[in-house]
Amino acid sequence: MSSDNQKRAAAEAALEFVQPGEVLGVGTGSTANHFIDMLGERFAGRVPACVSSSHASTERLRGLGFRVVDLAEVDSYSIYVDGADEFDSALAMIKGGGGALTSEKIVSSLADQFICIVDASKRVEVLGEFPLPVEIIGMAERGVSRVLRELGGEPVRREDFVTDHGNPILDVRGFRIHDPVILEGEIEAIPGVVTCGLFARRPADVVLMGTDQSVQRFGV
Repeated sequence: MSSDNQKRAAAEAALEFVQPGEVLGVGTGSTANHFIDMLGERFAGRVPACVSSSHASTERLRGLGFRVVDLAEVDSYSIYVDGADEFDSALAMIKGGGGALTSEKIVSSLADQFICIVDASKRVEVLGEFPLPVEIIGMAERGVSRVLRELGGEPVRREDFVTDHGNPILDVRGFRIHDPVILEGEIEAIPGVVTCGLFARRPADVVLMGTDQSVQRFGV
């Protein structure tokens, strides 16, 4: 089974968590796109509104007839469904390969349950093989980069890219992240950092991983 088919299988499995009649949080990226498309096929007219983590996902949802509301209009919701670039045994993740990490972190923080959907290549023993995205305020690039190097990483500005919030991203290679909770806090304490792509202080509650044989479930 190709990685794309594994993503489709994971996305389909996540449909079981969707609660008709409730607001749904939806993430960003290739696996999330599969989920959105399947949502349109099976839940059209049954989800009153969605909260989205990116302009791209908002457009895709609206194109399928879903109402997308601003986060300020809801206090909380049951389910947030999104992908990841890596996840470990504690269900901590690296996210942000698509550049939506800040909105993803905000939107996921209000959900009762974070359902992560991935293909089998995303499971790792130690986070860090995938470059860690760090969204920054542009004027702070030199200072943030210096501290990231002191922490053991090698930051490179993502070329020709700004986030939905108008900020650049540093992609940081070289980390072997044995304590992602600590590193997440250290990076987000650097002046000029908006957020980083470590989701460890608020990890996934459930990971649905598509494989060639089945969808494996990790978590509660």
